[in-house]
Amino acid sequence: MIAFFLVVVLGLLALVHWYVWRRMVRDVTAPGGLARRIGTGVVIVLPVLSVAALVSGRAGMPFAVQRVVAWPGFLWLATLLYLVLALVAGEAVRPLLTRWLARRAAGAEAPAAAESPARTEAAAAVPAPAPVPVPERLPEPEAAPGPEAVVEPEPKVVPATAPVGGVSRRLFVSRVVGGAAAAVAAGTVANGAYGVLRGPRVKRVTVPLAKLPRAAHGYRIAVVSDIHLGPILGRAHSQRIVDAINATQPDLIAVVGDLVDGTVENLGPAAEPLAGLRARHGSFFVTGNHEYFSGADAWVDHVRELGMRPLRNERLEIAAGFDLAGVDDVAGESEGQGPDFVRALGDRDRSRAAVLLAHQPVVIDDAVAHGVDLQLSGHTHGGQLWPGNLLAELANPTVAGLERYGDTQLYVSRGAGAWGPPVRVGAPSDITVVQLASKQA
Repeated sequence: MIAFFLVVVLGLLALVHWYVWRRMVRDVTAPGGLARRIGTGVVIVLPVLSVAALVSGRAGMPFAVQRVVAWPGFLWLATLLYLVLALVAGEAVRPLLTRWLARRAAGAEAPAAAESPARTEAAAAVPAPAPVPVPERLPEPEAAPGPEAVVEPEPKVVPATAPVGGVSRRLFVSRVVGGAAAAVAAGTVANGAYGVLRGPRVKRVTVPLAKLPRAAHGYRIAVVSDIHLGPILGRAHSQRIVDAINATQPDLIAVVGDLVDGTVENLGPAAEPLAGLRARHGSFFVTGNHEYFSGADAWVDHVRELGMRPLRNERLEIAAGFDLAGVDDVAGESEGQGPDFVRALGDRDRSRAAVLLAHQPVVIDDAVAHGVDLQLSGHTHGGQLWPGNLLAELANPTVAGLERYGDTQLYVSRGAGAWGPPVRVGAPSDITVVQLASKQA
């Protein structure tokens, strides 16, 4: 099954790159020319780098190699998405531009053709000369063409490949559409990359909880998910996040999974700034699916060393007057470490408000069944790359923001980093300060 999936993915990747080569190389360059050879080489090398970026980590390649292939490989995947979307939109523009150029060329020929009848009428107004007698034995010379011999030229027909600025119309249209598509893709990816590398913005959301005591009114939880430290996002990324969280002066910090994309050996230094997180009641951590690709147990031990408390299917009472619980991610089920809601929430006092940390929103039904008042999650990235949000909606009950499910509210963060391409389009990264509100206040 996995082999079949890989064959399908590689086949689609090859088909998409053939389309890009056709529109961006073959249609805009001369056969056999240097530009075509270079373009063909680029279209072959970039997908190879993209595949290498995707598999290098799990294949155990040296971290230095992962970093080398990650930047061009992942950026090309984002560029490819918007380049293809722009080229597909350009298919509708091509015939319209071609017709406009044809009409423009035909209009330029019309004034020249309109002058011919006037010249014919002027010639017809000149009287014919009198005949000259010629000796019988002499050969009769050819008659000079009279006014009746003036023939109006045929209107010029502009062929479909008529030149525009020295190149054929077809080539001109291909270059205009291809250039516009490249500009749109490059601009979109550049703006999206800037948003990620700049760091997440802080959002503030107020969540009223019916069972929250008055003493906990206004309690602030800084929620951060999907930091995704890896070959691209490293120590500087961690420091930006720590600075942004500490600036909010939260009462509690919740790191809800997908902290890393790599081993402790490779990414331990990148995670070191997280030791600087400061909150009145401490920092807490639950695993995400990417921790199970990177050595979950080793990372749980390491975040403990950094001063965060892992919640692995467990619960504790917060002094402000509510319960805080955390469950392992569903990806841990393959290692016997999935979520255990009975262990985390089964014997608690349901008269107290409960806040649950769970990486994936899909466990919301279990949260509802166990009387959770608020679930804090991540995982979706808000779709990360539009129109990825449409796909994320198919797999998750909530893609981003706050929604209610029965008596349970679910808040999903878009995340502070990015997986794969360090690019976000239509889904800006965030850190959310969730302020709890008591209805008794």
